[in-house]
Amino acid sequence: MEEVCEITKIHPEAVDRVQQHMAELDGVAALFKALADETRLKIAYALTIEPEMCVCDIAAVIGSSTATASHHLRYLRERDLAKSERKGKQIYYSLSDDHVRQLVTIANEHVKEGVPVEQNLSS
Repeated sequence: MEEVCEITKIHPEAVDRVQQHMAELDGVAALFKALADETRLKIAYALTIEPEMCVCDIAAVIGSSTATASHHLRYLRERDLAKSERKGKQIYYSLSDDHVRQLVTIANEHVKEGVPVEQNLSS
């Protein structure tokens, strides 16, 4: 079964309502792009489990150097997905707010519920 309308009929009211809200998406693609990187997603997920971690611990979790972990953490911080705090000689990171935690948690739950996204796309 082909998943295309058999006729072309635009519903202008629905199109207008949706188009009025499209500007609200500014920045959303950048947020998902930041989390689309597997390493950054692992970092964000780690911070849903352990709310605050130092750069050294995050590097150990993702199996990288502290320089690599720091680079990814800076990327997340610059996009307001994470925040940092110096404690003595160490820098600790946490997710910037509960919205980020919810995004990562909900996405993970969605994948656990059924068929992974890659398999859905090939159907």
